[in-house]
Amino acid sequence: MNTVRILLSLVAHYNWQLLQYDVKNAFLHGDLDEEIYMNIPLGFEENTVMKEFGYKQSQGDHTLFIKHSATRGVTVLLVYVDDIIVTGNDEREKHEVKQRLATEFEIKELGKLKYFLGKIGCKPVFTPMDPNPKLGEAKEEPMVDKRMYQRMGVHYLKGNPGKGILFKKNNTLALEAYTPMLTMQNVVARSSAESEFRVIAQGLCELLWLKIILDDLRIKWDGPMKLYCDNKLAINIVHNPIQHDRTKHIEIDRHFIKEKLEEGVVCMSYVSSKHRLADILTKGLNSSMFHDLVFKLGMEDIYSSA
Repeated sequence: MNTVRILLSLVAHYNWQLLQYDVKNAFLHGDLDEEIYMNIPLGFEENTVMKEFGYKQSQGDHTLFIKHSATRGVTVLLVYVDDIIVTGNDEREKHEVKQRLATEFEIKELGKLKYFLGKIGCKPVFTPMDPNPKLGEAKEEPMVDKRMYQRMGVHYLKGNPGKGILFKKNNTLALEAYTPMLTMQNVVARSSAESEFRVIAQGLCELLWLKIILDDLRIKWDGPMKLYCDNKLAINIVHNPIQHDRTKHIEIDRHFIKEKLEEGVVCMSYVSSKHRLADILTKGLNSSMFHDLVFKLGMEDIYSSA
C-alpha cells in the first residue's frame, strides 16, 4: 500500500489521471485441473507480459512497472492483487497498454480510481485505539490480541467513512519521515538511545526505499530527505565522531546513519514530542489529542458540509 500512497501523491502533484482495471481471476472460485507450483520450479525463466510491452520492473516494488517515452513522457502501472492502476502523463501509451492488456487478459475497465476498501458493518467509534489501557504486572509475557486492534481500526473507519489525507498539488516536492514511538519496537534495547538508533535506521531504510521508487520514476525532489527525531541524545551521537563505551553496541547503525548524513542524502531535525505526528499511529490518545493530530496531518472529511 505504500507504493499506492506514493502514486496518489504524485498524481495530485502532477495532475495525472488515475485509472483502474480489474482482472478476472476465474481460478479463485473454479476447479484446477492442471499442475500448480507453490514454489518456482527449477529452470524457470521470468518473462512477464509487461516487459514484453517495454516496461521496466521497479527494483523497489516488483508489482510496479514503468515506461518512459522519448518525449519524456511516463506511464506507470501498478498491480494490486487482481486490480491494476494506470497513471502517468503519456496519454497515447496509457491507451495502448489498455488495448494490449485486453489481448492478454480478461479485464474490466473501472474508470477513474475511487476507492480500495469497502464498508464493513460494525459500530462506529471516535478513536482507533483505547485511550485508557489497563496495565498490570504479569509473570509471563501476555499474548497480544492483534485482531482486537484490527477490529478497533475497522470500527473507527466505520464512523469516519469520508475522512482521510487529502493529497494536494504543491509547488515543491519534499520527502519527510518521523521516527515512531520507541516502545512499539519489537527489539530488546539496552537503552532508549539504542532503541532510538534502531528506529532511525529503520526510518532511513524506508526513505531509501522511497528514493528507489522515485528514481525509477525519474522524479526529482527539493533538497535532502528529512528525518525528524524527538531524541536529542541520539541526534548528538550521530553527529559526534567520538565513540563512547555506552554506544559501541550501536556502532553499525550509527555509521550507517552518519554515512547517509555526510553524503547529503538525508538530514535530521529535532521535533518535540508534542508535535510528533507519528503518535497518532502508535499511541492510545484521548479524543482531544487524537483530533488535534488529525488536524495537523491535514486530514479532511469529504462528507463534511464545512
